Amino acid sequence: MMDFIIKALTSAAPLELLIIFFAKVVEVTISTLRNILINKGFRREGTMLSFIEILLWTFVATRVLLGIVEAPIKGIVYSIGFSCGIYLGSRIESYIAMGRVLIQAIISDESSALITGTLREKGYAVTTVEAHGRDSQKAVLMIFANRKGKGEIISEIHKLDKCAMIITNDVTTLHGGTFSKNRRFLK
Repeated sequence: MMDFIIKALTSAAPLELLIIFFAKVVEVTISTLRNILINKGFRREGTMLSFIEILLWTFVATRVLLGIVEAPIKGIVYSIGFSCGIYLGSRIESYIAMGRVLIQAIISDESSALITGTLREKGYAVTTVEAHGRDSQKAVLMIFANRKGKGEIISEIHKLDKCAMIITNDVTTLHGGTFSKNRRFLK
């Protein structure tokens, strides 16, 4: 039994295993990005990535499947590459932060003018709505922004109103209103 395990783990060349691993990581990273892009409305970019993804998948899967009986370690390395690719793809997507968000902030009525003015000075379009909280008057701010700038907006609001409640939602469709037209794919 031990001989079988040792043979299964050492029957493939280390270079071949590294190629399988890294090719699978790249392929699944691309796949993860493609799925996220398509869900966010970037169909053209997602379609272009799908070509590279399936090309890599075809060659890597063929290499693994043709040698799986002689070297089962290929299947294990392939699976580890898959998991690493999912993780890496999601990390890359959060780094480049594609798409837009709607940030809604429920703030005290007293800090509304200061926060709204500060955000507008920084170039953000802010819509305000009067609201009634449990114990006091509130204001609701609605800001459409690129995901890349989400952190700056949230920290600015919290700096000026520590009790602010902030909700963010991804936006796939936006029509009309005030939103800079020069915002591109990765901004």
